[in-house]
Amino acid sequence: MRVVAFAATTSRQSINRQLIGYAARLLEEQASDTVVEILDLNDFEMPIYSIDRETAGGVPAEARDFFERIGDADALLISYAEHNGFYSAAYKNVFDWASRIDMRVFQDKPTVMLSTSPGRNGGANVLRTAVASAPFFGNEVLASLAIPDFATNFDTDTQSLRAPELDERFRAAVDTLTTHRMEAAS
Repeated sequence: MRVVAFAATTSRQSINRQLIGYAARLLEEQASDTVVEILDLNDFEMPIYSIDRETAGGVPAEARDFFERIGDADALLISYAEHNGFYSAAYKNVFDWASRIDMRVFQDKPTVMLSTSPGRNGGANVLRTAVASAPFFGNEVLASLAIPDFATNFDTDTQSLRAPELDERFRAAVDTLTTHRMEAAS
């Protein structure tokens, strides 16, 4: 199974990037034939979307590359950074440009959506928005989970969750990608 994963932010120190790394490691440990490609949104930097820019120059190559990588995947793993209760501006821009190729940006891929933040809501606001809008943009959401209080719940030395109950819920969410694949194959 080929999984495309990314943190919906451009921060190099992103806690959502660390969470994606942990999820990717779990997926690759679960099934030897699973390969996770972790995208860096910094590789898809483009001018802020506007119809004027699109009319003048078309859809940038970076947006096409992002869209193609989604299309080449069997499944998706996304962790949303929450900026003032919403998506990061960088993610929203990549998404907006990719949606000009096709509104179903995520091309009906099975997806696990995650989020974390320093606060007690764990990015729950942005995660709710992402899950609610998912059907309109071609996401088949298999599971979603917000991890609260990142500094308390995530061990940056071991790059894993500390609390056994939370780790169990996290592993179950990530495992839905493998389970879905096996069910689809049978």
